[in-house]
Amino acid sequence: MTTTPEHDARVANLTFASIYPHYVAKVEKKGRTKDELHQVIEWLTGFDEQKLQELIDEKVTFETFFSKATLNPNAHLIKGVICGYRIEEIETPLTRQARYMDKLVDELAKGKKMEKILRAG
Repeated sequence: MTTTPEHDARVANLTFASIYPHYVAKVEKKGRTKDELHQVIEWLTGFDEQKLQELIDEKVTFETFFSKATLNPNAHLIKGVICGYRIEEIETPLTRQARYMDKLVDELAKGKKMEKILRAG
């Protein structure tokens, strides 16, 4: 599935700090915790809580956020549809990485077991 250049540019220019509160609200509304959210983000990006806070404080874009990340080698196992796009068919790496994050947050909010979210088997 091809995203448009405009869509990809919009994703690249979003600041992580502007989206993060929505992630927190989404998971907490469904009874999950901020610590669980941080565990999921760290699994995907390698960012611990301190580094995550620095990136939020710096108001980095998703482009910068993911360029600094060390993506989990199992991230390719994140599949399915999110925001109308089939993740494994998104051609633009940055947009695909942003949708990985969206999908993990969505799975957390839906009550999926942590070992399933973290693709542990």
